[in-house]
Amino acid sequence: MKTPRFPNLSHVRRPVRILVGLTLTTLAVGYILLKIDVHQTWDVLTSANPWWFLLAVTIMIGTALPMALRWKWLLAAQGIVDRFWWLTRAYFVSYTAGQILPTSIGGDAVRIFETAKRHPGRSGDLTAIVLLERGLGGAATVLLGAIGFLLAIGHYAVNAYLWLEGAFVFGTILLIVLFFSRSLRPLLARARPLLARLRVERPLRAFYEGVHHYRSHPRLLLEVFVFTTVIQAVRILAIWASCKAVGIDLGPRIYYVMGPLFFLVLLVPFTLNGFAVREAFFVSFLGSVGVDADQAFAAGFLFFLVTVALALPGGAILLWESMRGGARAEVGHG
Repeated sequence: MKTPRFPNLSHVRRPVRILVGLTLTTLAVGYILLKIDVHQTWDVLTSANPWWFLLAVTIMIGTALPMALRWKWLLAAQGIVDRFWWLTRAYFVSYTAGQILPTSIGGDAVRIFETAKRHPGRSGDLTAIVLLERGLGGAATVLLGAIGFLLAIGHYAVNAYLWLEGAFVFGTILLIVLFFSRSLRPLLARARPLLARLRVERPLRAFYEGVHHYRSHPRLLLEVFVFTTVIQAVRILAIWASCKAVGIDLGPRIYYVMGPLFFLVLLVPFTLNGFAVREAFFVSFLGSVGVDADQAFAAGFLFFLVTVALALPGGAILLWESMRGGARAEVGHG
């Protein structure tokens, strides 16, 4: 009996992903254009308060430092030691890459690639660490969303978004059980023949083992989770500051309902840097609590400018490194 052969679908995935991305972007742009008045939105943007915008930028850039420290702790648990300032540099460069690659996932890929060059043979572990870091960030965001749910009761009518938050909670719990439960390992092993035929068994096994390794470091995981939750809580204030900049006078409470969902939505890797999806989310969510669509769109666009500002340090680092590299090349040829 012949072993069934599975077709290589890699040549199909890219066109499908591009089609989905274009469709999602088109729908988001169409939704935005139906909701806003372009001239009024422009007036809101041009009259934005620069100090609130600067506060949002400061919050986002400042929180990159503790995120690099978190990454350093997780690397050390796998025996990978690197300097804090280089890891910070890699974080900022990944933000720059995220401006031209699909959402934060693209930036993570750049971070893995650069770090793997410094630690040959550890790419599987590095991928597991970065994705575990992303997973802990998602779990922390889900926890904040649960807190936001409690804060919303009796204050805001955002029930549809709370259902979405519940789906993220369920998915997070499922992933935690999948990666850290020993009792599920025999069940997962049954999938190995299929994964081997699809030629993904080795990288997936390396990734799984890399994540599962942290089961023996419960204290570290708890500390990183709490640390991440605090960072995410501070980052949500950048959304609040962006909204304040365009005159949306809501207290921080509503943003602890909105922020976790917003960060999770941006993880969907279909549009470049969350283009249009980010603004559509602002218009939809803030519109549900009575905010004018023009102001909501302006706030979303201003937060996009915050992410652009977050990418500037990485761009400056790459420019400086290329200039130094060019200077060294000239000296070498001389």
